[in-house]
Amino acid sequence: MSDQQLPPNIKIVEVGPRDGLQNEVAFVPTSTKIELIRRLLNAGVTHIEAAAFVSPKWVPQMADGAQVLREIGRRDGVSFSALVPNLKGLDAALEAGCDEVAVFAAASETFSQRNINCSIVESIDRFAPVIEKARREGVRVRGYVSCVLGCPFEGEIDPLRVASVTAHLYRMGCYEISLGDTIGTGTPLKARRMIEACTKHVPVSALAGHFHDTWGMATANVYAALQSGVATFDSSVSGIGGCPYSPGATGNVATEDVVYLCHELGLHTGVDLSALMEAGEFISTSLMRSSSSRVARAMAARHARRVS
Repeated sequence: MSDQQLPPNIKIVEVGPRDGLQNEVAFVPTSTKIELIRRLLNAGVTHIEAAAFVSPKWVPQMADGAQVLREIGRRDGVSFSALVPNLKGLDAALEAGCDEVAVFAAASETFSQRNINCSIVESIDRFAPVIEKARREGVRVRGYVSCVLGCPFEGEIDPLRVASVTAHLYRMGCYEISLGDTIGTGTPLKARRMIEACTKHVPVSALAGHFHDTWGMATANVYAALQSGVATFDSSVSGIGGCPYSPGATGNVATEDVVYLCHELGLHTGVDLSALMEAGEFISTSLMRSSSSRVARAMAARHARRVS
């Protein structure tokens, strides 16, 4: 696929409020989460993963998900989603007014056991009633597949295993499947081979890329996925987040970096990069750390040079 055939319209799924914040040790105030989402909305982000309805015992950071969803305010054309592991989580998400929900599977047996204490097949079987009920209620279901380009316990993952899990979720009713490079070891060639394997069973329009930047390859992998026809990408403002079950894994690719890449390629995201960087600066300051976005850091440095 040549650059001229890159998908012209790109869907950005902002996962910072959930995936980015869920592993923070200190509880992030509900007001901070709400303000972050409002700033993302003001930047033109229209797909936001805002909560996870999981046990607060295991993920205490997400205990206020229902309150966040109640207070953020709704806008036409904006979709708020939440991660749900079971029917109890789904019921909570439905009560909170989620526009869509997400279920989480893995391409690695060991990771599945360490993450959700069951095999891949068992995890998918658990999702069947969740997907069925959500669809009856008119709520779309998104699927996640983790460890698609490597596992912290098993090493490299066969693309055919990724394709098998992806196809299964698609057949069950997931309208979109996000392919996650959980430990960030993927490279462009591996990403394209993995996507090619998946598209033998699932339309490329139903695939999304979810890349971590542990080895500095996230934006390169985004570009490789674009060349493969993928037009949807998960990203986290300021690059916040990581995976507690993946030793050494760093955050998701920064939304600022993905938007900058897309705009430089002439692709439409609908996101205002300047406003997005302000949202990133807000959450970085709130968490008392520097932004992990290379674009945001470069822009800040350029501004500082101009001021001086």
